[in-house]
Amino acid sequence: MTSHNTDFHAWTQEQAKLLRTGQFHKLDLENLAEEIESLGRQERRELRNRLSVLVGHLLKWQFQPTGQGASWRATIKAQRREINRLIQENPSLKPYLTEAVADSYDEALALAIRETGLEQFPELCPYSVAQITDEEFLP
Repeated sequence: MTSHNTDFHAWTQEQAKLLRTGQFHKLDLENLAEEIESLGRQERRELRNRLSVLVGHLLKWQFQPTGQGASWRATIKAQRREINRLIQENPSLKPYLTEAVADSYDEALALAIRETGLEQFPELCPYSVAQITDEEFLP
């Protein structure tokens, strides 16, 4: 049997085969449980990453109006589409949205500062979850 730490890919294939063939007693239960939990954390991480890009662009849009253009609008639209897809595929993430916005705001702020050169942005996210996910909202 392949070790989880030695060859992860081979280990995943073995674990899947054991599950499919009902050989539950041979499963590496501890590592399998950790990997399943890790998958859930990965979905949360993706949501936070997409929110940081989206909110960063909303900040840029609001605080540097001279830079508003098709590229920023396309990024805003694409991030909203991907966030909506992620929530449709993982409905249990919806209650996490408010926390995810708060958790991702520092990254959004860093993006806006880095890309605009401005430094005077709100300390807390100025947009509600409803605004952030509203396909028509632009500050």
